[in-house]
Amino acid sequence: MSDFDLVLKGTVVLPHRIVEGGHVAVRDGKVVHVGQGVAPAARERHDLGTAMILPGAVDAQVHSLSQKNQEDFVWSTRSAAAGGVTTIVDMPYDEGNLVCSAEAVAYKVEHASPQARVDFALYGTVDPEEGPARILEMVEAGVAAFKFSTFGTDPKRFPRIPAALLEDCFRAIAPTGLAAGVHNEDDEAVRAAIERVRAAGIADYRAHGLSRPPLTELLATNQIYETGAATGCPAHVVHCSLGRGYEIAAAYRAQGHAATIECCIHYLTLDEENDVRRLGGKAKINPPIRPRAEVEKLWRHVADGTVTMVSTDHVSWSEDRKTNPDMLANASGVPGLEVMVPLFVKGALERGIPLTRAAELMTLNPARHFRLDHCKGALEAGKDADIIVMTPEPYVYDAAASGNNVVGWSPYNGIRLPWRVSATYLRGALVFDGRTVVAKPGTGAFVRPLQTLALQEAR
Repeated sequence: MSDFDLVLKGTVVLPHRIVEGGHVAVRDGKVVHVGQGVAPAARERHDLGTAMILPGAVDAQVHSLSQKNQEDFVWSTRSAAAGGVTTIVDMPYDEGNLVCSAEAVAYKVEHASPQARVDFALYGTVDPEEGPARILEMVEAGVAAFKFSTFGTDPKRFPRIPAALLEDCFRAIAPTGLAAGVHNEDDEAVRAAIERVRAAGIADYRAHGLSRPPLTELLATNQIYETGAATGCPAHVVHCSLGRGYEIAAAYRAQGHAATIECCIHYLTLDEENDVRRLGGKAKINPPIRPRAEVEKLWRHVADGTVTMVSTDHVSWSEDRKTNPDMLANASGVPGLEVMVPLFVKGALERGIPLTRAAELMTLNPARHFRLDHCKGALEAGKDADIIVMTPEPYVYDAAASGNNVVGWSPYNGIRLPWRVSATYLRGALVFDGRTVVAKPGTGAFVRPLQTLALQEAR
């Protein structure tokens, strides 16, 4: 009789070391141990040769419900499973349902649970008219963090939170120990820049970058961290496109403040002068894609440890929302769940960055950040057996051909990727076999932060 349900043998990639000839042993959906050498017997055992075995990714930023009747969790989590993402953290700006109360959190959990093919956690936010009154009830309901914006995309669905209200929200969150994540663009500065672009008659691909120059992002970044410093609340910048932003975050951490910062995979892959020029609205993202020189600065920050985590900021807009010749008229955001891990592996290998960074930035750090590390975030005893298997099979990505994307388009189409996700396991069960997502809707579950002392005392 075997001691284990599943044993995978290959090159095990951990946050601090790579184990050649390693193995991961699983029982009852949990990792039992990670070893090296002769692999133990199991009911299901795979000797994967040169394949890499990584912890399942925790995508810190997903928008499953930004467009009504479009993607939903049945599709976002399908893309996630195909990309080795075993937990998504979904944003609170759902079209028709701002997640700003315990009731809204419960509604979203009930809505997502029958659809989800991988596990999910949730962000909460506030209605500016209510302020921070419902923050503690959302903590009780199980949100993993809070999200705000210094820029107003929509007064109801994606509102701007003014400086004084942002401070009040940070003060309300601080005792819980959860993080306050903020969209980092200064509203007044962006609107002034947009007016200048319009007045100049610029409407092509250049318009977006010109309408959100670096200073608009950096002003907001400083506000976010200074608000965190003043309130004692962990402050998180949810996407930074500029090397300077990571330097600012590092300076606040050096001063003893909880100041984390997230890099999205599009900022590490696409550039303005080539990709935005070629793709137009399909590469419109807030903050904007920057020039190639800035992309390489971000990779240097990945290498030196300044980046806290890497995510997708995934959103699957229908093509009609992304193909307007007037660049500024397009919706902002792109799908990325299916290719974040392969794109990061490609970029790291090309620059000589150790793949331990993949396990750290896409799994360990986000699990810790959202207080999910009691069950997620590592291939270690007692944690969920969420596992990615990657094999050295070069392929050219095509979102339509994969069949795992509701929209069938991607700004990453045509990119040659050296390593393929050939299997994804969620809690020890196969959810993607390398070609097909085999997990049924409802396989995934809602995960919430462990009730730490800080959370208990804040109740």
